[in-house]
Amino acid sequence: MPIHLTDEAATQRLGRLLAGSVQTGDVIALDGPLGAGKTTLVRALVAELGGEPAEVSSPTFTLLNRYDARLPVVHVDAYRLQGPGALAGLGFDELAEDGIGIIEWAERVLAVLPTAHTWHIVLSHRADGREAQVAPPPGRSVPWLQSDRSS
Repeated sequence: MPIHLTDEAATQRLGRLLAGSVQTGDVIALDGPLGAGKTTLVRALVAELGGEPAEVSSPTFTLLNRYDARLPVVHVDAYRLQGPGALAGLGFDELAEDGIGIIEWAERVLAVLPTAHTWHIVLSHRADGREAQVAPPPGRSVPWLQSDRSS
């Protein structure tokens, strides 16, 4: 479902909406080029879940960050992983099972993600802002996706 994100505030709003829709055990697979707003979206989601947004950074070099919130958040950057199996080597499944997992550059590990609990979000640049393609887990009803096309 495409959503036009006119500015950074719209990306933050999407993060807040997403925080209200995720469930324990969900994985958010984030894809998009550099500067598309992946970390901005994660920061807003963590804040909405009661975590500290200032702690959120892209885990490019650490590979995995954890944030305390109502639903604990495990944030992974798959860009430097050596294939889908490396995700298990980080202990991602165990760390995310009592909260939510977020994976940037998720196209590298999509094959091993739990389809029934995975949101796939692709962020891209547009001449007039950004766009988010949001696919919730199969069978999940998400009212704001049906009504909110432009932020």
